[in-house]
Amino acid sequence: MPGPADPQDGTSGFSDLRAEVGALVEDARTYAEAEIAFQKTRASLAGKHGARALGLVVVALVLLHIALIALAVGAVIALAPLVTIWGAIAIVVGVLLVGVAVLIRRAMHDGRVLSAMFGSGDAR
Repeated sequence: MPGPADPQDGTSGFSDLRAEVGALVEDARTYAEAEIAFQKTRASLAGKHGARALGLVVVALVLLHIALIALAVGAVIALAPLVTIWGAIAIVVGVLLVGVAVLIRRAMHDGRVLSAMFGSGDAR
């Protein structure tokens, strides 16, 4: 364990401190550069996976849309012998419109709840 610095050699303690601070600054710079490189790599990887996931969701939604069209056409074909073709179309369109109305009402309710969460206390 080194003893106290010799008062006659005043530059030795200051030089040691300067060297330690310089090493600390260099270590901090190295750490910051490594952290920036890591975050860039992480962001790039997240972007690639996010874009791929978004593409897969779009394809899934397109396939779901096609399946719903096939279901509607199948329902019209199945109902046609029972209530004529125009009656079958009216029933299928009516059921789809009721479904749309229910979904819109739920979305509006959720929108009001969200608005109340983030809006001022005065507006209702």
